[in-house]
Formats: sequence, C-alpha cells, structure tokens
Amino acid sequence: MADLTLGLSTGYWSSGPPPGAAEVVVEAERLGFDSFWTAEAYGSDCLTPLAWWGSQTERIKLGTSIVQMSARTPAATAMAAMTIDHLSSGRFILGLGASGPQVVEGWYGRPYTRPLERTREYVAIVRDIIR
Repeated sequence: MADLTLGLSTGYWSSGPPPGAAEVVVEAERLGFDSFWTAEAYGSDCLTPLAWWGSQTERIKLGTSIVQMSARTPAATAMAAMTIDHLSSGRFILGLGASGPQVVEGWYGRPYTRPLERTREYVAIVRDIIR
C-alpha cells in the first residue's frame, strides 16, 4: 500500500477566520498531517493566514490553494513565496491559479484572455526570480 498523506484545507472567508482555525492547524501537525492549505477569494488572501498559522507550527508544510495570479505581479508573488519559505525553514508550497473571468475582470479590472498563456508566462517569471 502506498504511503498516505493528509492535508487540511482552512479555506477562505469574508467576515473573519473560521473559529478555532489556529488550534485546528496545530492539532493537525500534532496528528501527523503532511500539510495545510489556505485559499483566497472575496475578502481573505491566502498568504497572510498561512504565515500567521505557520508561525505556530514546526513541521507541517504550508500550501496555497491558490494564489490568484491577477491579484499580484509575478515579482510580488515570488517575494512573498520566498519570504514564507525562508521563515518556515523550507515548508512552503506555492499553488498558483488563473481564477475566473468574474474575479479577474470584476475585481481586478483586467481582461480574462488567454489564461493558459498567462499562466505559463507568470510561472516562468516566478521561477526566474526564485532562481
């Protein structure tokens, strides 16, 4: 049987973090979970809670599901990713995503054209900066 790894998703919110989220993340690490993941949409970003709750843990990996590419330049994303990775001793996992036209056009006022091409360009820039 293959090794089983468990991850915890804390999701996103618009009116405040889920009650008890910090305690749940700490307990997930104690129970041997491999990772925990934060999301962003409609009010909460994924990097800030990841850094906050990640500072209360030592081993569990810290993942984004997802960083919306339209919300940040590739350079800003790379800098945030490197910062959290350094502060967490290499536990950070960066998940990127194109989001959708409603968010990209409605929230960020940018056209939602060629998302695959934009993703390739974005990833290439992030990789160059991290290198």
